[in-house]
Amino acid sequence: MRRLKTLIAVALGSCFVVASPAVQAADFGGNCCADLEERIAELEASTARKGNRKVSLAIAGWVSEQIVHWDDGVESNTYITGLGTAFASNVNFTGSAQVTKDVSVGFVLHIEAITSDVYTTNQDTHAGGAALGGGGPGSLQVLYSYWFAKSETLGRVSVGRNSPADDSAVVALDSSGTLQAAYWIAYDVFGFFVRGNFAPGDSLIWGNASSCRGYGGGPGDCNGLPIEVVRYDSPVIAGFSASASWGGDDNWAVAARYINNDLGDFTFKALATYSETTESGKGAPAKGKLEYTQASIYLQHNPSGWFAHGAWGHIDQDVNPLNNPASDTWYIKSGIRLKPTSIGATIPYGEYLRATDSAFVTNDAGTPNDPTDDIGRVVRGSEATFWGFGVAQEIDAAAMTVWLRYRKHEVDVPGVETEPMSTVVFGGFISF
Repeated sequence: MRRLKTLIAVALGSCFVVASPAVQAADFGGNCCADLEERIAELEASTARKGNRKVSLAIAGWVSEQIVHWDDGVESNTYITGLGTAFASNVNFTGSAQVTKDVSVGFVLHIEAITSDVYTTNQDTHAGGAALGGGGPGSLQVLYSYWFAKSETLGRVSVGRNSPADDSAVVALDSSGTLQAAYWIAYDVFGFFVRGNFAPGDSLIWGNASSCRGYGGGPGDCNGLPIEVVRYDSPVIAGFSASASWGGDDNWAVAARYINNDLGDFTFKALATYSETTESGKGAPAKGKLEYTQASIYLQHNPSGWFAHGAWGHIDQDVNPLNNPASDTWYIKSGIRLKPTSIGATIPYGEYLRATDSAFVTNDAGTPNDPTDDIGRVVRGSEATFWGFGVAQEIDAAAMTVWLRYRKHEVDVPGVETEPMSTVVFGGFISF
């Protein structure tokens, strides 16, 4: 009723304007007040409506694209891509309704637009399809879809397609402003083949140079994909919080965090997580499980802008027919947030990653060109290193970040001569 009154008022206001002498002189013609019903119908048709008036709705998202020049030691090329699943251009909807003073309920729906997913591009595919949804370039995929109930005193429970408790937990600590440019995943080269004199039938992609063995991405952030889960997030008490999740096919995870943005002159953040899966589709061995542990610290000196972010990941399995070794990955990134202009912070940084006993080599022992029957093994004594540097520029007036970066990827597999791979990337990320 209230909206109808508003529409009538707008329509009547339009009538008074059209009926004014100045407008009559422009020969708009007729008495518009006689067409009030038609005017209201037009306004009804052009007004965005909310299906449930009791639930508030927020719409947000971002657009992210980049230019990637790559050189694998044999071939080089330049692609235009998105940033890949979880960083792709998207629109997300968050609804909430207050049930009591302490309790609210709501939902999150996050839909990505995959122009070209960096996780599925390689030397032969310049435009990759959606890594999660399976659609081709230009397709949509659902990243999150869940409802939640939240108590300010007891925490939040969510049900649906959501991140496990340890998914992107390390990445979320990074508040340096360089997250879109650099973190501990083999993002731009993930699906590219490593050039080398591998044995017949053997192959290695850069995403497996330090492998999660199918348990998400790599080298870091294993268990790094949204799945169907029940998740609990505790309230923050004196800077401490915890999360736990269960779902998928016997996937469970826990995480503990401490965040203090005012520790003297410093911001200090720390994290520890643990997760397990018995799902064969996520790389778990038959009648066994994959186990993944993470720890991370983020430190920033607020007056100067200096920051450092370190992380460690450890993956192992408890049924081990191929005698795969446990893999360890270490990552550090450091830089400084400078403000030489009023545009926004200028943030130069450097990064280094090292992983041991890490390369997951695949052997095409079954039907050629059918990856479903391939056999993979972790090569003991293998080692991967990624290092790079770059600069990110924040544009405060547009909620935008642009960056230019260089990264070099190297992997050492005993008995194999491999070529390093390098990338030079210019990208942009604008929020709305």
